[in-house]
Amino acid sequence: MTDRVVAITGGHGALGRAVLEAALAAGLKVAVIDHATGHPAPDGVLEVGGVDLTDPAQANRAVAAVIGRFGRLDALLNIAGGFVWQTTDDAEPAWDRMHALNVTTALNATRAALPYLKASDQGRIVNVGSAAALKAGAGMGAYGAAKAGVHALTQALAEELKATSVTVNAVLPSIIDTPANRKDMPDADPAQWVAPADLAAVILFLASPESRAMTGALVPVTGRV
Repeated sequence: MTDRVVAITGGHGALGRAVLEAALAAGLKVAVIDHATGHPAPDGVLEVGGVDLTDPAQANRAVAAVIGRFGRLDALLNIAGGFVWQTTDDAEPAWDRMHALNVTTALNATRAALPYLKASDQGRIVNVGSAAALKAGAGMGAYGAAKAGVHALTQALAEELKATSVTVNAVLPSIIDTPANRKDMPDADPAQWVAPADLAAVILFLASPESRAMTGALVPVTGRV
């Protein structure tokens, strides 16, 4: 996999950092596309910061920067997203924001990357869905609906690309063991959650040539919950 180039959106979040570390350990060439700026990039990593992936033009420029640096793109890992716990009667509904952060970002990054992924002999797209989109609990309506959109995008795009080398799959985690989740749920047992490194391993498998027989899969990664 040492010649393969992967682009990670949302690479500065807890999961994004875990995927970045795992990708580097696997010998991949890595680009990080993120809204944040000022993060030092590890040696050899292309840092494309200040990118609003809800804007198609900015997504196109970010992917162009990846191609300008590496000359190719083999896998797009759509990790950028957002979460909110909010009941339906909240005075400031977050449904549009959740859709923008989770679905629109993945769509724009994918559209920008597709011509280059099709040129790869083993193109890969890996999206991050959610187990909450399969059965949403109280306060999970906006987030669950957005992630259901990610699932639909994954499945539809997989069908559209079956005549190409590109596969499209999604991971569906439950609660990820992040500092933010530990702070928000201090009485929970993080040992039952999904470790970012474990989720990263599944994502990188789906990004690898070895996953060639899988497309349109929604892969549960739910730890011991």
